[in-house]
Amino acid sequence: MTSDATLARFREYMVGPSRFMTLLSVFELGIVDRLRDTPGLTAAELGDAVGAKPDAVEQLLFLLVKEGFIAYDEDRAAYSLDALADVPEHDLQRALAYMNLIKVTALRQLFYLTESTRTGTIVGLKELYGAEGTLYDAVADHSDLNDSWLTLMNTVTAHIDPWFFANIDIPAGAQVLDVAGNTGLGAIHAYRHKESPGLRVTTFDLPDKETEALENFRAHGLEEHLSFIGGNVFDEIPQGFNVALIKHFLDMFDKDDVLRILQGVNKSLDVGGQVHILVPVYPEDIKETDNYNVDFFPAFFIGAAMGQGGPQKLSVYRTWLEEAGFKVTKAITKNTAEIPPDVIPVQAILSATKIA
Repeated sequence: MTSDATLARFREYMVGPSRFMTLLSVFELGIVDRLRDTPGLTAAELGDAVGAKPDAVEQLLFLLVKEGFIAYDEDRAAYSLDALADVPEHDLQRALAYMNLIKVTALRQLFYLTESTRTGTIVGLKELYGAEGTLYDAVADHSDLNDSWLTLMNTVTAHIDPWFFANIDIPAGAQVLDVAGNTGLGAIHAYRHKESPGLRVTTFDLPDKETEALENFRAHGLEEHLSFIGGNVFDEIPQGFNVALIKHFLDMFDKDDVLRILQGVNKSLDVGGQVHILVPVYPEDIKETDNYNVDFFPAFFIGAAMGQGGPQKLSVYRTWLEEAGFKVTKAITKNTAEIPPDVIPVQAILSATKIA
């Protein structure tokens, strides 16, 4: 790459935050909704409709016209949807959920990424919210963080769980432990997808999740088949299970903590028991262009979520499972062609058996 080409790449990074917020603001202002309902509005008409100066509306729309998202009729000085008109509403809502998460939980906090990297703490949460700890601690006290994070996480879980459960084996009547299962949605999905006589799924997470989890179990009519145990994975994981699920969790930690979790899960399982892991992964060739995990997750976990962590390559997770006393029986990555093009995470499944 020449010096000029390198600097041109730098320019793409320079305009990234402003491009992101310009696009999101056009949605937040309601401009896209107005144009969907009434194509052919002028900047003045849009300004009146959304409560903004026509000049500002016009400035924001320059980028969307450039990108082909919105069309501009020079003769009538009017705007209408262009490429955005062809995107189904449910797909737009999924993409906007990701963008909202990035804005609320990451964009502001990442101003402090350098300091967070040096300290191993989320400096942005302390500066902006006065919050100590991680994003997952802060969501309990700050509704804007919780609403943004939980909305997307529930969406991600609902979309990826059918693929996950279609590719793992849970024996009939198994005693299943959903490790760090939050408020029970994963346990509900596990029972629904793998229902069998005697099957019981237990959510294991911090004690303050119990009330909401039990309410969720009752709401789905599954309180007889699902249960909750409160605790911390770094203290002791409940024992006597023959299947453990670890979903959306391991990538939150660095190697030492991942091994502690895997060793704790190994101890919780009977010999021959299985662990099934769902985790975003980096491609084995880090320069692969259709995998955006590298673009997003390092900064998100270090600067906005945990102060540590981030996904690994599939081969690295295999090695860590073996170090923790497991034999890997399956390791697959979701085909990127099957993932909606606006979705960032490329997920993988690792299944492993506890050896004697």
